[in-house]
Amino acid sequence: MDIQSVITFCLEMIGTVAFAASGAMVGAGCSMDIFGVCVLGVVTAVGGGMIRDIVLGILPPTVFLDPKYALAAVITSCLVFLAYYMKKMDPGQHNSQAFERILLIMDSIGLGIFTVMGVNTGISRGYGDNAFLLVFVGTITGVGGGLLRDMMAGVPPYIFVRHIYACASIVGTLVCVWMQRFGAVWAMVVGSCVVVLIRYLAAHYRWNLPRLPR
Repeated sequence: MDIQSVITFCLEMIGTVAFAASGAMVGAGCSMDIFGVCVLGVVTAVGGGMIRDIVLGILPPTVFLDPKYALAAVITSCLVFLAYYMKKMDPGQHNSQAFERILLIMDSIGLGIFTVMGVNTGISRGYGDNAFLLVFVGTITGVGGGLLRDMMAGVPPYIFVRHIYACASIVGTLVCVWMQRFGAVWAMVVGSCVVVLIRYLAAHYRWNLPRLPR
């Protein structure tokens, strides 16, 4: 296994754990049982990748052929549920500052990593010269799982109401595509860092896209 494969695996596993934790936290915050928490964790972690694979014609999606990421998501979700169950975190404090901060960190890490993983997958499938497709699959890989999570949890989709989210993913894909000339590893690292940085700045300074008044 070469260094790029090792780095790719590590990034994917970190992203899977981060997104699974964010999904499980939303489920726990909605007072779901352990099955519901695990479902939301798994969907958040692998949902975007499944949509990406369908768009790229990878059938069945990779998650069904290589279940280690789904297994990691289940384990992470169970640990989050256990933390709530043992009263280390209170589901009643769903809107607490601590909950929002942890969710922001997990969501930002997962978003950054899966955004560049989507671009990398598109390139590996032979679409390196189609920038529009790479931007699309990168963005949908990053935001798809969270969108499915929020729809299943019955809450307003995070990407439409919370600071700069999908736009951060789009910027990250553009940086990742442009950075390919310096090597795939540098492109993934820099692209994911850009996404996380934009998310942090957007949350810290309360950046939001213009919206219509109610």
